[in-house]
Amino acid sequence: MSFPASAPALVSIHRALAVFAHPDDVDFGCAGTIAGWVDEGTEVAYLIVTRGDAGGFDDMPRAEVPRLREEEQRAAAAAVGVRRVEFLDGYVDGALAPTTALRRDITAAIRRFRPDRVLTSSPLRRWEQLAGPSHPDHLAVGEATTCAIYPDARNRFAHPELLASGLPPWVVREVWYAGGPGPDHVVDVTDRYDRKVAAMRAHRSQTAHLDVETWVRDRLTTVADNAGLPPGRLAEAFTVLRTE
Repeated sequence: MSFPASAPALVSIHRALAVFAHPDDVDFGCAGTIAGWVDEGTEVAYLIVTRGDAGGFDDMPRAEVPRLREEEQRAAAAAVGVRRVEFLDGYVDGALAPTTALRRDITAAIRRFRPDRVLTSSPLRRWEQLAGPSHPDHLAVGEATTCAIYPDARNRFAHPELLASGLPPWVVREVWYAGGPGPDHVVDVTDRYDRKVAAMRAHRSQTAHLDVETWVRDRLTTVADNAGLPPGRLAEAFTVLRTE
């Protein structure tokens, strides 16, 4: 199973909401693109489902990890110009599923922020790359977010407690999927390389063991080369689908 070919990206975008499972997910795959959106005047917000309590590579006490990773994500967001970062409570890193409760909480965020575009992880597995993009939490959040976009966020009868609390329906016009099979919408992020690196470095608990500059350049060069961009360019790639 794969995605259809991407639709042309919408031009007139005022707000975009990025929904991901863990701190750092959005930066590994999308920080350069988001920096570009901010430069263009788009208001961007992040919704992170967990605080990444199962992540890390050292012996830091587990109880300290959520606070640290939240701080890292806020610093990474600031590096690309994103000021609004929200975390959900009650969801455990490594145990996510596209439950009705998670759909409701993502729907509430969509109705609060009222984005034209939602960026999230792919709900489709990449069989050639089980690590990273195909983490079960990523797939679960991609599926729950897709269900929140349609039908939940636009349906006044879905999650009636949201309407009662003053959150009316909202139609998301476009969804961008990161990390899925065959991404064909390529974004040149060469001019945002430094901010991508800064965002990645902010997640020190996850990236201190990496040569971040080389890691980012190698991967973004591969994306750009595969897309036929001129030598020396750097890129991130997505699948873009219209929801209307």
